[in-house]
Amino acid sequence: MKKSAIEIKDMCFSYGSHLVLADVNLRIKEKEMVGIVGPNGGGKTTLLRLMLGLLQPDCGTIKILDQTPEQASNRIGYVPQHRLFDPLFPVSVLDVVLMGRVGKSWGGPFSKKDRDSALNALNDVDLYDKRFTAFADLSGGQRQRTLIARALSSSAELLFFDEPTANVDSFAERKLYELLSRLNKDLTILIVSHDVGFVSKYVSSVVCVNRSVLIHPTSELDGQTIQDIYGKDLSIIHHDHRCSEKGHTWLNF
Repeated sequence: MKKSAIEIKDMCFSYGSHLVLADVNLRIKEKEMVGIVGPNGGGKTTLLRLMLGLLQPDCGTIKILDQTPEQASNRIGYVPQHRLFDPLFPVSVLDVVLMGRVGKSWGGPFSKKDRDSALNALNDVDLYDKRFTAFADLSGGQRQRTLIARALSSSAELLFFDEPTANVDSFAERKLYELLSRLNKDLTILIVSHDVGFVSKYVSSVVCVNRSVLIHPTSELDGQTIQDIYGKDLSIIHHDHRCSEKGHTWLNF
C-alpha cells in the first residue's frame, strides 16, 4: 500500500467570520497526480496555501510527507502562474532555475552541486540548450517549463502547480501535461486548475473544492458532478466526433 503524501483531517479555515473551508478530510498517496478544481472563491487557492504552510488552519491537522507543511517546505516544489514573474527582469534561464537552490548551500555563491542540479533539471524539461537564453525571450510554454525546472532543482518530492496552463496555447498545454505525466513516475503532483475537462484527461483523481472538499476518480466526472461543483449557471462545450462537421455541442446546466 502506498504511503500518504498528503493527509488532511477535520480541517477548517476562515478569513475572520467568513468560513472558507469546512470539515476537510483528504488523503493523497505518493506518486499520484491529482487535479484541484472548483469555482472562483470556492477555496482552491486557500487549500493550496494551507498545504504550503502559508496559512494556518483554524482546526484539524495537515501532514505533508508525514511532516507539518512548515517542516516539509524544503521537500515541496511550488510552480506559480508564470504571469506572477516579471518577464523583463534581466536573468537567464539558468539564473531562474538556480533560484530553486537558494538555501541549499552554506551561503556564498552557488556550488558545483547547485549548478549540476539546475542543469539536470533543465535537461529533464528539455531546455538545456536554452540555459543561457534570456527568460524574457522564451515562449509562454518554455517559461512554464523553466519554472518547473526551478522546482525540480530543489530536489522536491512533491510538486504543486497553480494554473499551469494559464497564458499558454493548446500545443504548449499538451506538451506541458506530457512532461508532468513523465515526472509523475517519480513525484507526487497536484494541479490547481479551473479547466476540469482538460485536467481530467491526465490526472487519476480530481479534488473538488467548494467550501467542502470531495475527491473523485476521473471516471466519475459527469455532467451532474460538474454541476454540483460549479452550480447551475454553467455552460460547457462538449467535443465529439461531430465537431469537424457541425462545430460544438453546447450543454447547459
